[in-house]
Amino acid sequence: MPRSAPPPVCVIGLGLIGGSLLRAATQAGRDAFAYNRTREAVKAARDEDFEVSDNLSATLERAESSNAIIVVSVPMPAVDAIFDMIARLAPQCTVTDVVSVKGAVLDAARHHGLAERFVGGHPMAGTAESGWAASFPELFHDAAWVVAAESDTDPNRWLDVAQLALDCGAFVVPANAADHDRAVARISHLPHVLAETLAIAGEAGQDLALGLAAGSFRDGTRVAGASPAIVRAICEPNAKALLTALDEALGELQRVRESLTEKGTLGDLADRGHAARTRYENVERSPIEGISVGKDGWAEKMCEAGRRGGVVRSLNELS
Repeated sequence: MPRSAPPPVCVIGLGLIGGSLLRAATQAGRDAFAYNRTREAVKAARDEDFEVSDNLSATLERAESSNAIIVVSVPMPAVDAIFDMIARLAPQCTVTDVVSVKGAVLDAARHHGLAERFVGGHPMAGTAESGWAASFPELFHDAAWVVAAESDTDPNRWLDVAQLALDCGAFVVPANAADHDRAVARISHLPHVLAETLAIAGEAGQDLALGLAAGSFRDGTRVAGASPAIVRAICEPNAKALLTALDEALGELQRVRESLTEKGTLGDLADRGHAARTRYENVERSPIEGISVGKDGWAEKMCEAGRRGGVVRSLNELS
């Protein structure tokens, strides 16, 4: 599928994800610039020769004049204010985001009249670190990057956002907002809750327990090392889907507690958990081919392919 030269990239927010995106897009040869509210991060990025400003209005005006893709990379509580500024100062630009929930961001986009040019996004990549200093261009290498496809998504804007994800080294997983939020509640947001809980349980064993803790405790609590504010911003906007996943996890724990109490065994927990982990390690990602983006029903077909494990690694695979 031949495409014209990709548009510039305007990143709003230079945390771990936004900073890494600016680095990756630049490394891929894209014209990229950014805004960040803290002058320390702006100076640090400028010292590395990136084009970064602490003036949001000027940055958005530049995005509008250059027809850039605007990537909103701020915590969910700040999205509404950023969308308000985009609606006023960059009314023609394609807008995407990297926020960890999609339903709430889509609602905000619609509220501000951005729905016709909004394409939700979520790169499934990260570390326990945060901020510009933690960013690096390889963060997205071979990572899944959800590019949302709703029934009213503009196909050309979808292709532009998908190409950006590919240029950053990721592969694209199409999904609608509702499917995305249900999925990440299980594999991202619930793990945050469980990691915090496990860290608290370990600490309750005091110095002996913490002194003996090794790989399983370290790996299981890794994301508990993230900033509490970031954890809340990630998990709380997806409360409904997270509650469903949490209830299921609590049900599993209650069953194993009953088995230990009555029989002194874990029941089938270890077997089922091992099988589930093995399935994860061997998950197949089949290429999505032959879908004509822009034809009737294209978004629904893309999402169905995504549900079956399909991915896009090149826009040339699409018809």
